[in-house]
Amino acid sequence: MATTTDFMPDTPERVKQACEAFRATFKSLQEEIGKVIVGHREVVDATLIGLFAGGNVLLEGVPGLGKTLLVRTLAECLSLPFSRIQFTPDLMPADVIGTNIVTEDPATGRRGFQFQKGPIFAQIVLADEINRATPKTQSALLEAMQERSVTVAGTTHKLDRPFFVLATQNPIEQEGTYPLPEAQMDRFIFKINVGYAQLDELMTILDRTTGSATPDVRKVLDGPAILAAQALIRDCVVAPHVKEYAARLVLASHPGGEFAPNITGRYVRCGSSPRGAQALLLGAKVRALTDGRYHVSYKDIRDVALLALRHRLILNFEAEADRVSPDDVVAKILEATPREPVKAV
Repeated sequence: MATTTDFMPDTPERVKQACEAFRATFKSLQEEIGKVIVGHREVVDATLIGLFAGGNVLLEGVPGLGKTLLVRTLAECLSLPFSRIQFTPDLMPADVIGTNIVTEDPATGRRGFQFQKGPIFAQIVLADEINRATPKTQSALLEAMQERSVTVAGTTHKLDRPFFVLATQNPIEQEGTYPLPEAQMDRFIFKINVGYAQLDELMTILDRTTGSATPDVRKVLDGPAILAAQALIRDCVVAPHVKEYAARLVLASHPGGEFAPNITGRYVRCGSSPRGAQALLLGAKVRALTDGRYHVSYKDIRDVALLALRHRLILNFEAEADRVSPDDVVAKILEATPREPVKAV
């Protein structure tokens, strides 16, 4: 298992060793998850990038594609308290964050209130089928996902770090679902679309799930090591012109903006928030380290652009009529945005 000191560089030589240790740890996680999850390599990598970038991740796909299994397998690889919340229409906010209950002191007989913690107080939380709960219950996660705290009856309770919400959801078009509010979508660093398996992958899935063998997944990381890895990632170098490129991509998603291409003005009602730019840079830093570099390139930004921006664009009715998706808009923004800086940086 990787330790905290593996990711704490204090000299140039230690920086190189820390980066190599991070790449080895990332590969170990890929291998352990691969013992259970067949295929979906891009989905696994995106989930791990979101984890090390320190953000919450949303996985979307139709039922039965392994979204929940992926999160549970990742939790088995991490030495962190894990909880699963099955979101249903009758789930209440108190079922998620906890509530005050009346207790009685057996010695004095005096009664008082005691806070009963909910499942959100784990460090890795699986919010399963999050869009099946009502908006009131969905909103109970907002403070936890952003501030890493929970406020009940005027008292704020801090959550242990690291803290991650890994949510799954079915496509919004299915019956019995409630679209996540824009404010909550923005709190997910990445939105990952999970697709169907290929023929050879499906054959392997059948072999693994209809036989008697049970894969054994080992622990790879603990909480302090994850925090140290996240600190290492934030020290990754981003040149000013690369940072400006990420900023221009986000500004290009704003209709009527200086950098917006034609497709933005035609189909986008509301563009990405600054969190989109933060997600671009943090995700790109992880990509750079996993690729053996300690600096971010244009390609790193482009590689995470769909993950970071697709759920932060609100399209208009014309886009729906023309069957234009957020992915189509982001692809056109990437195509239309030049890499060369437009201002001296």
